[in-house]
Amino acid sequence: MSDMLILGTRKGTVIFERTNGAWRPRPIAHAGIPVCYAARDPRDGTLWVSLDHGHWGPKLSRSRDDGKTWEDTSSLKYPEGARYIAKYLPTPDFDPEAPVGQPEYQDATVFKIWHLAFGSAEQAGRIYAGTIPGGLFVSDDGGDSWTLNRPLWNHESRGGDLFAGEATSENRWGGTPASIDYGVFEPGIHSVVVDPRDPNRIHVAVSSAGVLETADGGQTWQGRNNGLLMDYLPNPAADWGHDPHFMTNCTGQPDHLWQQNHCGVFYSDDGARHWRKVSLPDAGVHFGFPIAVDARDGRTAWVVPARADSERMAIGGGLCVARTTDGGQTWQAFRAGLPQEHAYDIILRHGLDIAGDCLCFGSTTGNVYMSEDRGETWQCLGNHFPPVYSVRFG
Repeated sequence: MSDMLILGTRKGTVIFERTNGAWRPRPIAHAGIPVCYAARDPRDGTLWVSLDHGHWGPKLSRSRDDGKTWEDTSSLKYPEGARYIAKYLPTPDFDPEAPVGQPEYQDATVFKIWHLAFGSAEQAGRIYAGTIPGGLFVSDDGGDSWTLNRPLWNHESRGGDLFAGEATSENRWGGTPASIDYGVFEPGIHSVVVDPRDPNRIHVAVSSAGVLETADGGQTWQGRNNGLLMDYLPNPAADWGHDPHFMTNCTGQPDHLWQQNHCGVFYSDDGARHWRKVSLPDAGVHFGFPIAVDARDGRTAWVVPARADSERMAIGGGLCVARTTDGGQTWQAFRAGLPQEHAYDIILRHGLDIAGDCLCFGSTTGNVYMSEDRGETWQCLGNHFPPVYSVRFG
């Protein structure tokens, strides 16, 4: 089990260390700056955080000495000529079946660096960054420089190659409410999953478009949304327009992928070629944001259920964590050590993580909880942290 926890919060980076069996936080780093995501590169131990400066915009910061000192890296920038088709927050009278008018183009700029993922041990320096408005950036020099993956940016599902001119297909990528804070309603890449057997095989999840896969290192991309259902689309099983909240896989069985989706929990055991809905609404397992998967058994996963949409709070005023060990056929809810009255916590999409038998999650109300027995009992690590955006073991 890891002896470090890295939290990205509304007001900085919080690092916990486990000493003599007790978890204790260090003084906050990047104090006062929202941290969208924070994680450790398992290859060389570098700590990475995605900063969301209100004044200077998104930046990346890294530490090569376990968080004692930090340095900013080169900012991600879209190349000249990068455009996308603007999306707008649907209004009550929005008609998804209405004829599509002429596309409205926007010059691309980075609103948020939403997720970071790391290449294999054989890919020294390879890092991926998912952004709003839906761009995947790649670095091969440890974050010193970044390149937009153009085949994904130019995918036919979002209008084709707009560097070359007008759209050649209809844009099927919708916006994410997570972008509203930036004054836009655009798609975002929040999950990048690298296959540990083959680093050229990568899955990304896009809110709101769905899942795409490359098997050739990003040269070509295919949609992987078969079996996903989006309840509020005219055609719930449409090829595009799905809203995964977070997607991850089992490192020991990488063809087992899971996603907590706006419209339920979905599971695939064939590398995302087919998904099946494994929600259990009667037990509260349906809506939520994060999901964690056992590193050895791809059938075992955990979610933190919530009430949906406008309410977005713990079900029945009490927190619980649900676990399945049979690929979602059955779920068991665990509550020991978690508040069962007047709990209004929401756990965001990167706010739950697992290392061995140890799970940890942090909430929007600044509460951090730890389990060392696979989620069956919980202890509180603290109640007065800033709202937690991400939790990752180091």
